[in-house]
Amino acid sequence: MEYLKIIFVLSCWMKLANSVYSTDTAQAPTAIPKEKLLVLTVATKETDGFLRFMQSANYFNYTVKVLGMGEEWRGGDVGRSIGGGQKVRLLKEAMEGLADQEDLVVLSVDSYDLIFAGGPEEILRKFQQANHKVLFAAEGLVWPDKQLADKYPSVRRGKRFLNSGGIIGYAPYINKIVAQWNLHDSDDDQLFYTKIYLDPLQREALNMTLDHKCQIFQNLNGAIDEVLLKFGTDRVRVRNTMYDTLPVVVHGNGNTKIYLNYLANYIPNVWNYEHGCSNCDENMVDLSQLKEYPNVLVGVYIEQPTPFLPEFFQRLLALDYPKDKLKLFVHNSEVYHEKHIQRFWEENRNVFNSFKVVGPEENLSHGEARNMGMDLCREDASCDYYFSIDSDVMLTNRQTLKVLIEQNRKIIGPLVTRHGKLWSNFWGALSLDGYYARSEDYIDIVQGKRVGVWNIPFMAHIYLIKGEALRNELKEKNYFVLEKLDPDMALCRNARELTSHREKDSPSPESFHMLRPPKGVFMYITNRHDFGRLISTANYNISHYNSDLWQIFENPVDWREKYIHKNYTRIFTENYLEEPCPDVFWFPVFTEKACDEIVEEMEHYGSWSGGKHEDKRIAGGYETVPTDDIHMKQIGFDKEWLHFIREYISPVTLKVFSGYYTKGYALMNFVVKYTPERQAYLRPHHDSSTFTINIALNNKDTDFQGGGCRFHRYNCSIESPRKGWSFMHPGRLTHLHEGLPTTNGTRYIAVSFIDP
Repeated sequence: MEYLKIIFVLSCWMKLANSVYSTDTAQAPTAIPKEKLLVLTVATKETDGFLRFMQSANYFNYTVKVLGMGEEWRGGDVGRSIGGGQKVRLLKEAMEGLADQEDLVVLSVDSYDLIFAGGPEEILRKFQQANHKVLFAAEGLVWPDKQLADKYPSVRRGKRFLNSGGIIGYAPYINKIVAQWNLHDSDDDQLFYTKIYLDPLQREALNMTLDHKCQIFQNLNGAIDEVLLKFGTDRVRVRNTMYDTLPVVVHGNGNTKIYLNYLANYIPNVWNYEHGCSNCDENMVDLSQLKEYPNVLVGVYIEQPTPFLPEFFQRLLALDYPKDKLKLFVHNSEVYHEKHIQRFWEENRNVFNSFKVVGPEENLSHGEARNMGMDLCREDASCDYYFSIDSDVMLTNRQTLKVLIEQNRKIIGPLVTRHGKLWSNFWGALSLDGYYARSEDYIDIVQGKRVGVWNIPFMAHIYLIKGEALRNELKEKNYFVLEKLDPDMALCRNARELTSHREKDSPSPESFHMLRPPKGVFMYITNRHDFGRLISTANYNISHYNSDLWQIFENPVDWREKYIHKNYTRIFTENYLEEPCPDVFWFPVFTEKACDEIVEEMEHYGSWSGGKHEDKRIAGGYETVPTDDIHMKQIGFDKEWLHFIREYISPVTLKVFSGYYTKGYALMNFVVKYTPERQAYLRPHHDSSTFTINIALNNKDTDFQGGGCRFHRYNCSIESPRKGWSFMHPGRLTHLHEGLPTTNGTRYIAVSFIDP
């Protein structure tokens, strides 16, 4: 009997459910055609944020009407204080002509800090599902009057408080709301809407509600932890993980504008895994179509002792850009580098359109020097671009300047990274106190797994700025000086926020809203090409005569490029070595620059041993076959030299002495000096090593005559050593050898007894 009762009850429930379903289906409202949706937004200037808003709107084919363009903004800084009443006044004026269109749906949104993630059909469908005449965006924070929190209707689940950055509703109802506006442009728009919404009679009469679960509007303030990017096959969305919704309108209200910039690098279809960057080639400048190349002021900043500075200048000189279109401004704060700049200036002062150097005697701070360089472009109407580059940037791409100009951004920099590290010239995010934070995509961008043009909050070391922007959006001076911030951070903060200098002096409340333009300038980094790298300057010791020699650990790539022979790699790819005597191998290893600097370092040290048997530098204090030499250890170069052996000699050893794995260790590493007056030759001997290297450091017939090496067992001599080339031969038993007489001049060789 009980069983039959249960069956009866279930049957009744199923009939009721089917009845409800069929009724809902029969009464399902007709979808609102997308032509009946009008987007109204306020923008007094075409800022970068506004242009981005319009790009996302155009992507989805929204019909947008812009209110207030060209009008002076008098609505205050709504991101930092109360204000925004001007938006209500403009909306009120616009709605007066739309009030009688009962079937028109009006979407009123901000523009400078807002993007669309979905299209008109989706937003209209979700609006219909809300089943209200007016729908406001919602957020979890009360603004601007926290005392009103208790007056809000309680909600079981969802955002409770109104946000005025997004409103959607039928035109007559929107008109009834904004028609009540009778305040000033500088009064607060959100407070105005809040008071209307909190009035129970108006809330019911106007059939208003909030988008509690972010079906349409996603305000980021206080909700960053709730959202994440959802990558689809067609486009990228923001997903609210708390309510499992896909918001259509994403609003970077409050202090979340930087996070919105991050999201907008992907949404709606800017970058995805399938196709990469979809808009990187939009609005590009085609330099080939210009009558002449733009004029560029290049600002070079040497703010600390920097390795490989001559090479930096040579790479700058090698840029593929007409030099008559380049003006050069150099600020050097280091006395150590004056010799390098003087040499470059003497050789190239007539190469560029102009060449200005400001040295350490001017005693300028880093910020003051950078302000000076930027002002030179700002105040020159013919300056089309300002290209700032620090001396620790080693550009390897000769097209860098052209690539940046073609990308057509107000501020853009090329990605440069420190070799083998994640250290780069940009930050993908900021912490709450405005310093470094790692964005989710930072590593992928640095490692080239995501390639594109990225809107970022901070850049340094190298960037290009349009001269037009310097004379308009960035026209105020002293951009590199801001209390408690280094110059690069000051520039980026000022560019993002366009801080007024008067504002920093605690302006009166009446003037506060009038001083700050709406939003700042976007900064971009591009990793669409390989541009170069950042040099480490942290442990650069300038006490040596040729300090770059010591950079084999800190900057191995630059060390290799400067000091390792261009044909070294051919040893392994093309068997580029010789065997002039049995088991004596001859191969290129050092550049001429390396040879010259090693010799200069030794002569600068100057304490040659004199070729005496008594030698306190070695164990036992006695050398049976002495040479006139200086040990690497004496000049503090022993660790670096042993690293050189392991990096560049050991691989050759494995190639020529197959099966032998060297430890790459040597106790005796030294430079020998042969002269007819002091020591011209070396008598026959065996080396105390498993194998020996002997590198020629200067040129026969140019720097000396004679010289060479004879191997007695094979009656084989090598009498024409090549500068930068090394002999490698066994040290014990088989290869008794002697140094042939140097008859004129001075001969230098670098020797190591390896694996003693």
